[in-house]
Amino acid sequence: MNLAEELALLAYGDDGVADIDSVHLDNGLGGSLLLELALAGRVDVEDKKVVVRDPAPTGDQLVDRALDRLVSDGRPRRPSHWVAKFAKDTRGPTLDRLVAEGVLTREQDRVLLVFPRTRYPAPDGVEPAPETDARQRLAAAVSEAGPVEPRTAALCALVAATGLDRKIFRDLDRKLVKARLKEISEGAWAAAAVKKTIEEIQAAVVVAVVAATSATAVTS
Repeated sequence: MNLAEELALLAYGDDGVADIDSVHLDNGLGGSLLLELALAGRVDVEDKKVVVRDPAPTGDQLVDRALDRLVSDGRPRRPSHWVAKFAKDTRGPTLDRLVAEGVLTREQDRVLLVFPRTRYPAPDGVEPAPETDARQRLAAAVSEAGPVEPRTAALCALVAATGLDRKIFRDLDRKLVKARLKEISEGAWAAAAVKKTIEEIQAAVVVAVVAATSATAVTS
């Protein structure tokens, strides 16, 4: 299960409706693809620009589609550029795959009997095993001291950047959670180059969210 799938599972509640707004969710999913590529050693951030280090496919169709776009573009660009680009068309394929694999279901209904809505609840209302695993890893990372393995640290970065930490850790002390997430982001949990790249991508998600929110406010 890649980071985009894990983030989507964490973002959607038991009722199949996202617990965060589409701006945060979509940009978080866009950032998750860059994080996957960074963890796989395919991209790096150099002089605040994303560069491709290895164009070889990862074997994950969603992630490789993002890699192909980076390779085809051929220009070093800021992480926020790619977060915004990937944000436009990552949620649909991610949810489609989760439905195809039987992890989630797709249901159509109407809000107030008028407005059409698509929900993505788990089959039989039972939390999917990959979501349970992700929640347990996040809970352990926040509750315990010491280093965190890179993939969980990357997921922590996504959760913090999208504001999902308020939902996932709602039963924990807010100040302690924020302090621990900051500690994780600054800790020596990965090679320096990978850590720096993930920090840049986490910041890019925040920048993309702010930019998209500001644009929506101006046009509304």
